[in-house]
Amino acid sequence: MSEKLAGVAMVVPTINYNWPSLPRDLTKDDFRKSLTQWALRAARYTPGLVRWWLTQKNFRSSSVLDKNPRFFSTKDLEVLKNTPGYQLLSKNKLQQQGVFDSLRRDFIAAFGKWDFDPLELVNPFPKNESSVHIWQGYEDKVVPFPLQRYVSRKLPWIRYHEVPDGGHLLVYDSDVCEAILRSLLLGEDPPLYRPKLS
Repeated sequence: MSEKLAGVAMVVPTINYNWPSLPRDLTKDDFRKSLTQWALRAARYTPGLVRWWLTQKNFRSSSVLDKNPRFFSTKDLEVLKNTPGYQLLSKNKLQQQGVFDSLRRDFIAAFGKWDFDPLELVNPFPKNESSVHIWQGYEDKVVPFPLQRYVSRKLPWIRYHEVPDGGHLLVYDSDVCEAILRSLLLGEDPPLYRPKLS
């Protein structure tokens, strides 16, 4: 029996600023690039200090985790306020060694050096029957939409969807989740989520 993957939906997937074929002019002024490089070094070489910084109570340390509008869209802030299940990055959870270590390893894997360049992947679907999708929020302040648009142009066999008022936490929007499932299971391409290119 042959096992096949029916489809993949990547919701606001990570962009690694170290991918060799990611154009420098697209990322040179992006503050997230230097922030990510600094955080990667700290996570790799001083994990105890990072954990202390994120969980100490004496002064405000983790602006990324404290609902800072620089990192979260209006919709994201609503999710953070109204979704009790979204507590993974809370100080209480980060104090748990296993949670912190898991997130630290994920961060290092996502933003460290990779053995391949994803932007040079060859279309694995010879008849263009791809059911690989990227779902990106236009208002995402963590993963900027221009980078995802670039990825979708470099890999045209991936179907790109852009949620006009969606932020980084768009997976918590039930309408978007339904559209993701319908695109995977029924092959639908909702016009509302087609990027409006200028």
